[in-house]
Amino acid sequence: MTKKMKESKFHITAILILYAINYSFGQSEDEINEDECTFNSIKLFGKIQFVESFPDLTVQVVESFPDLKVKIVDSFAEDCGEWQIVDSFPDVKVKIVESFADIKIKFVESFPGIP
Repeated sequence: MTKKMKESKFHITAILILYAINYSFGQSEDEINEDECTFNSIKLFGKIQFVESFPDLTVQVVESFPDLKVKIVDSFAEDCGEWQIVDSFPDVKVKIVESFADIKIKFVESFPGIP
């Protein structure tokens, strides 16, 4: 193997390693958009139906360091973090899980939204 071939092989290996690092530690697509109050284009407000299967979003209820503070409202859930619980025709179907949730929420009485 010539010196030029070894250098070429080294450069290709370095590029592949840098690509792998960028892919592993790069910005995740799974994130909350604070401006639109969405998670992967899923609204974090509106009419919410709790389900056991086929959810749009999985949430873990926490007391500290939530991604979203949620206030349950009776109607007009139009602001970030306001959830109106419904049995049919939801905007978003949510499943509550103990681990590996898409987002962590905390139920609050006032000041809902992204902390």
